Amino acid sequence: RNKKAIDQPEMEEAIERVIAGPERKSRLISAEEKRIVAYHEAGHAVVMNSIPEADPVHKVSITARGMAGGYTLALPVEDRTLMGRKKLMGDIVGLLGGRAAEEIVFNDITSGASNDLERVTKMARTMVTRLGMSQELGPMVYGQKEELVFLGREISEQRDYSEDIAKKIDEEVRILVNDAYERAKSILRQHREKLDAVAHRLLEIETMSRQEFESIFPPPEPKKSGTPQVMG
Repeated sequence: RNKKAIDQPEMEEAIERVIAGPERKSRLISAEEKRIVAYHEAGHAVVMNSIPEADPVHKVSITARGMAGGYTLALPVEDRTLMGRKKLMGDIVGLLGGRAAEEIVFNDITSGASNDLERVTKMARTMVTRLGMSQELGPMVYGQKEELVFLGREISEQRDYSEDIAKKIDEEVRILVNDAYERAKSILRQHREKLDAVAHRLLEIETMSRQEFESIFPPPEPKKSGTPQVMG
């Protein structure tokens, strides 16, 4: 960029390039597809903004990056090492906001949510099998993972539970994801006017900052850190 110093825009570009891939402004899509992408990203943003434990929305864009038609960037206010169940569920609901918006607005769903669904399924299964966050299966770990310690990568999972437990795991994962999807749809129906307003603004300017997004849709409830607090 022929600049002599690295400033905030360069930092943000580097982060977004790592998370979502390089910008692809030359990618041409039809007006109809652009409208779907706008509602998909607006759905993510509106749902995330409505859940107190979800991270604040930092940026919403319908500029293509990597394989994604658009992206919504939510960033935590502070570093954390512990993840509460409410925070994890909030993340899952937020990830499903794009698919939920497509269904509500277009009465159809597209392949645009494929990466969201992969992440949601993996998170829900981790909650059930690794984190003991399933009421039905309790505070236990299911399956022994072998990892390449130095690479931080899993190489296999040894199943140490019965076929009946395997079915219960699948059912619990399905319940978690389905409940989250229904919650995402409920939030978007409640804030349908804001969903429309954000999507229409995205179609006009393509990228919205947190400030502009929150000027259209201020958080309906105060944001929480996502770290569990002492109950009063």
